[in-house]
Amino acid sequence: MKKIIVPVDFSEHSEYALNTAAKLAKKNDAELLALHMLEMSEVVLTTGGEQPQKIIYFLKLAEQRFEDFLKKDYLKDVKVTPIVKHFKVFSEVNDIASKYDADLIVMGSHGASGVKEFFIGSNTERVVRHADIPVLVVKNNVPEINFEVVAYACDFSEESIEAYLRAVKVFDKLGSKLYLVYVNLPNDKFRNSLEIEKLAVNFFTKADGNLDRMGDVYYTSDYTIEDGILSSSIKIGADLIAIPTHGRKGLSHFFQGSVGEDVANHSTLPVITFKI
Repeated sequence: MKKIIVPVDFSEHSEYALNTAAKLAKKNDAELLALHMLEMSEVVLTTGGEQPQKIIYFLKLAEQRFEDFLKKDYLKDVKVTPIVKHFKVFSEVNDIASKYDADLIVMGSHGASGVKEFFIGSNTERVVRHADIPVLVVKNNVPEINFEVVAYACDFSEESIEAYLRAVKVFDKLGSKLYLVYVNLPNDKFRNSLEIEKLAVNFFTKADGNLDRMGDVYYTSDYTIEDGILSSSIKIGADLIAIPTHGRKGLSHFFQGSVGEDVANHSTLPVITFKI
């Protein structure tokens, strides 16, 4: 892990992300790419269509605020590269990640509050949907980056093998213990123990070429994938939840809806997504 991108909007939650990213950068001797996207349309509206010099003034003011925001004690001894974009198009975060050959995106999220899902349709959700690299979502301050135990949601489909291998590579470097969580649903997707085991055997045979991780599979039954993942993460004492996702849909063929978004909404743990 050599480069980490953190989109910054000056909010409390983006500072949580910045702090977390700084800890990861120190631990991996990585460079931090702090990204701020200016709300150009608001600037133009504020100026009332007056002279371009005033627009430039407001842009410089925002850039100065960004510079001041990065003057944090926890960023000492971290190589920080500020990046300013003049338009707020969060789908472009993936383009920036590709341009700078970044390994990870770290973002803050409000999550769910009452009946309102801030994550849905939020900036974080847009980034997760478009990102080709892993996205780590945090909702509070992470005291220490010790992802010793990771709950990795998996349905053992062949299309999720590539995402699984990328996750294994990341967590092996971090020295994490990876548990693969399979959620069995009480509907037409229900499978008995033998059927699940056959899926797992086929998955590991094709992904790893061996069955060494069969003992690291955690089976659970629940009414929804989200509930199963969240309850399982508590039972195994996870420090992090990992989810493979392909945009709007959740994990794979029987994971209906936006599983990654729903889990990130309701989890108190950090959540990391891997693109299928």
